[in-house]
Amino acid sequence: MIKEWNLLRTIACLTIVFLHSTSNIGLVTGFPKTEYYQLMRIILCYATPTFVVLSEIILANRYPDKLPDHFWSKRIKWIFAPYLSFAVIDALVSFHLNPNVDLSQKILNNIFLGSFEGYFVLIIFQFYVLHYFVTKYRLKMEWLIPISILSMVFHFQILEGDIAFVKENMGIFKIPFTAWFCYFTVAYVIGRNYSKISAALLRYKWLTAAGVIASLAIVFVFYKAGYTGIGSRRIDLLPVSLSISVAVIAWGQLVKNSKIINTISNYSFGIYLIHWQVQRYLGTYASQLFENTFTRVMALFILSLIISMAIIKVISMLPFGSYIVGNIKRKIPKSNRKNLMNAA
Repeated sequence: MIKEWNLLRTIACLTIVFLHSTSNIGLVTGFPKTEYYQLMRIILCYATPTFVVLSEIILANRYPDKLPDHFWSKRIKWIFAPYLSFAVIDALVSFHLNPNVDLSQKILNNIFLGSFEGYFVLIIFQFYVLHYFVTKYRLKMEWLIPISILSMVFHFQILEGDIAFVKENMGIFKIPFTAWFCYFTVAYVIGRNYSKISAALLRYKWLTAAGVIASLAIVFVFYKAGYTGIGSRRIDLLPVSLSISVAVIAWGQLVKNSKIINTISNYSFGIYLIHWQVQRYLGTYASQLFENTFTRVMALFILSLIISMAIIKVISMLPFGSYIVGNIKRKIPKSNRKNLMNAA
């Protein structure tokens, strides 16, 4: 695995754990009245789209012409099976914490509507299907990128409108690929032309840093204009996620290969699925350890990360463990071993 990909996956993973630490501490103690605390939480929502972007960058880089044999079977075993496992686990935890929850309905909602933190898997699988069609029919990005931008704008316009059905079923509308389409097309272009683009990004690395600052300014403007909803379904997070992705790709090429980064990267899928459940139980206890929000959040962040990784390690030792927490034993492709050795 290319080291800057591992770095980007690790940063996105840690960001989402930190974001949810603020959420769960807030649910227990209340959110600070500071105006820009919620702005920070909005910015942290870039992480899930970034995780999705990286999945397509890797896919387009490895399989630029067609999907290989056994592609679907491997993804079903190591991505969709864990999704199903945690769709059930999330429902069981919800029922344990609140016996009034309709367990059967919650399981069905989780599986088919992505009504839990694993919803991004449904988006990734839609990207797999899009990738299949793009490579099979040689679809041109010159016209697909503008279409993807327009589809996202239209999708978000519907979300922000006054259609009763949309408002009553808002959770469903985060799943269709049209809400994420531009992430796919841009990631596809980056992945398919990765050698040239990554070299150019390294050459102009300071411009990528400027891009991050400019994208954050856009979020600030939207926030001050009253667009204060917290979640990854925000059109202003598109430039944030993409700019952070290219910045990490640029600067990550200068970072030495790290065992810690690689380990968290390998555990990241399991961490995404597990950490929310861990935090739901730990939130109350972590909030009692300290008296201010920052230290409470940091305590929950560190504890939930360590416990999640420990759980993943134990489960991965079971014969069927990869069907629950995913494959954490990724091997470095031979084509990349030399690059990683040089980078170290």
